[in-house]
Amino acid sequence: MASTDRLRQITESVRERGQQSVAELAARTGASEMTIRRDLETLADQGVLERYRGGARSLLLRGEEPPFALRAGEGLDAKRRIAAEVAGLISDGESVVLDSGTTCLEVARVLRDRRLTVMPLSLHAANALTGGERLRLLLPGGEPRPGELALTGPLTEASLAALRFDTAVVGCCGLTAADGLTAYDLADAAIKRAAIASARRVIAVAETAKFSRTALAFVAPASALDAVVTEEDAPREELDAMAASGVTVRRV
Repeated sequence: MASTDRLRQITESVRERGQQSVAELAARTGASEMTIRRDLETLADQGVLERYRGGARSLLLRGEEPPFALRAGEGLDAKRRIAAEVAGLISDGESVVLDSGTTCLEVARVLRDRRLTVMPLSLHAANALTGGERLRLLLPGGEPRPGELALTGPLTEASLAALRFDTAVVGCCGLTAADGLTAYDLADAAIKRAAIASARRVIAVAETAKFSRTALAFVAPASALDAVVTEEDAPREELDAMAASGVTVRRV
């Protein structure tokens, strides 16, 4: 098992059960207890959990998003495939508002050298886009959330309200046909809604795991999306339901 997958599995296991012993985590992941102890130190440094002798307890609430640094290394191949597909949907000359999050960060990386106007909604994405010779980079105002570096608040909302984009590329914490697009953070949800309202076309990016979650903050119904780009193994019943409401579904 890759280290990023093992860290994710440990995080989810400890969060679901409140606490887990080193021996239990070793049995669940198939890793040695020495490896698990090193992983727990890594996760403790990221603020995900708290170590105690022989195990760890979660510092994340069930409805709380894991830290950006932990998520950034998860499922990179899938995120890059999704990003490449999104790039193919965007034509040169378009204006694009690009949401925060790890999948949107990969989209930023593939758009950097395109002839586009892009407003990123996180400092991570802004940094990835910087230096593109043909790209016009617009920076919104706002307050960056610690770790995530997503821009939020009234200055960000005012920046979005002042502009009209051809395309919004929006990430999510959860996406289902019944509950729509959702986010863990209330301020982040408000920015996603503003980004959707500012664009003529909305493309949602979502890895397979997002279709099994509904987060706290409602952003928009699935019918508000023009397209969803996801993985090949995303649940067909969810995607069929979205397609029935007029959403174009692309699986990569």
